[in-house]
Amino acid sequence: MNWSIHTPDVLAELRRYDTPTICNVLELFDAMPRTSSYLDGRIRACFPQLPPMVGYAVTATFRAGAKPKAGDVYAGLEKQARLLAELDGPKVIVFQDLDDPTVAATFGEVMCTTYQAFGSVGLITSGAGRDLDQVEAIKFPCFTNGTICSHGYCQIADLNVPVRVGGVWINPGDLLHGDRNGVAVIPHSLASATAGGCPQLATAEAIVLDYLKLGRPTADGFATARKECHRQVQELSERLKSGVR
Repeated sequence: MNWSIHTPDVLAELRRYDTPTICNVLELFDAMPRTSSYLDGRIRACFPQLPPMVGYAVTATFRAGAKPKAGDVYAGLEKQARLLAELDGPKVIVFQDLDDPTVAATFGEVMCTTYQAFGSVGLITSGAGRDLDQVEAIKFPCFTNGTICSHGYCQIADLNVPVRVGGVWINPGDLLHGDRNGVAVIPHSLASATAGGCPQLATAEAIVLDYLKLGRPTADGFATARKECHRQVQELSERLKSGVR
């Protein structure tokens, strides 16, 4: 199954930039409220030193608070692996934990190693994680609302369904970008233009940063640098908006 909508070059360009830069460029399209399309502060990077991850959401729901009616406590993992094997492109596992409050870890070393082997580049859960030393060793980005030492009665309930994580609904196939700053959803229609806009935004912002790094700034000099930065950002915004109309 081909979920890989964007070219490898577009995905590689998106990976070059941090998630705040991605969010800043998305704002320039004026296509959505500035308070949407990113996960809230409940979802944090387990391994903030890892580089940005970019991939397509492969969604699931999870529960661990009671024994399964049938099968073992890892019921659903094999079915999930089969699904991953059918999907092209980089994949990000996204779990909604149905337990409230979270009672056990959604993932550990075995699950993350399985996901990575089947082409996943990261994992997001509204619940918790564990085996963090082992998962960090395989350099697999994970985003959670905390850490719990036990997996409880770990069950993968439903696959390929809309899930709500960090205050955002995520659908199967959504394009996700995440790093130590958080996770954003990039609309497919804006992905290529966003990748192209990132270096241009960085160039505009460098006008102010480079001025300040020269030392001995003045208020007038700072104002001039900011004015030029703002002009370039506005021009970029107009180009981006005209390109997707």
